[in-house]
Amino acid sequence: MKLKPLKENKNIFIDERGKLYTKNLVPGKVVYEEKLVKYNNEEYREWITNRSKLAAAIKKNIGEVPINKGDKILYLGIASGTTASHISDIIDKNGIIFGVDVSSRILRDLVPILYDRSNIIGILADADKPWEYLHIVTKVDLIYQDVAQPHQVKIFIRNIEYYLKNKGYGFLAVKARSIDVSKDPREIFKEVRRELEDYGLKIIKEVRLEPYHIDHAMFLVQNK
Repeated sequence: MKLKPLKENKNIFIDERGKLYTKNLVPGKVVYEEKLVKYNNEEYREWITNRSKLAAAIKKNIGEVPINKGDKILYLGIASGTTASHISDIIDKNGIIFGVDVSSRILRDLVPILYDRSNIIGILADADKPWEYLHIVTKVDLIYQDVAQPHQVKIFIRNIEYYLKNKGYGFLAVKARSIDVSKDPREIFKEVRRELEDYGLKIIKEVRLEPYHIDHAMFLVQNK
């Protein structure tokens, strides 16, 4: 098996079958039963598309993946750390992820990952109240949000106001059924686009995440 870096991000890799990988920051350790492979004396973790909305977005040609070594990331809705662990691989030991989640039970599941990965900080807080973690979180290069709330766009924008650098990026994973189960997801995604543009964000790309995640879309935006 051969791996080659993606042209959109040289720290994400792809094999001949189109499967995605990141170089394992903690060799020998898995996070969610993903496959480990060796290539050129380095260990890589398979990035499973139906377990990670960011991996699905990459497979659906979101294009640019503006996550780099040394970046500071605010991750809203970090949950058990599946996607965050791959971002952790990409940003390497000099980067940092501020991982926010409102559920203490879910954060307990994250604790073993925090022991292994010193570049992730778990924060028990409500992403709807970004002022609550001002004493921990600095200005960041990118905000990644995966939060199942009806007002998830407002949460995203509120955190951008507090934490995103000028010209910084954001990934917003939109769960249409969490916003309004009675509406056509296509209409919801149009409304989300309008809301982001009305705030003044530049929308770089929007992709639907089917077949990996039904009624989901990913928006890649940039702070003007």
